[in-house]
Amino acid sequence: MKTLREVPCGRKGKVSRLTGEGAVKRRIMDMGITKGVEVSVRKVAPLGDPVEITVRGYELSIRKADAEMILVELLPEEA
Repeated sequence: MKTLREVPCGRKGKVSRLTGEGAVKRRIMDMGITKGVEVSVRKVAPLGDPVEITVRGYELSIRKADAEMILVELLPEEA
């Protein structure tokens, strides 16, 4: 398992766990990032912050610190 921050551009993963607490975890879940959902990393800014992902059919930019709270299981690459 990796954090969403460690997933390279163009790869997909399935959210397995959120490690945040309280209001931070609730904010991440309100954005549609919940256990079992598929996320795809689209872009990472040159200095690593923010990370642009696709989740539930829409694009979302999240902070590097928030991406480190999201544990994902990488999905196999498509041929």
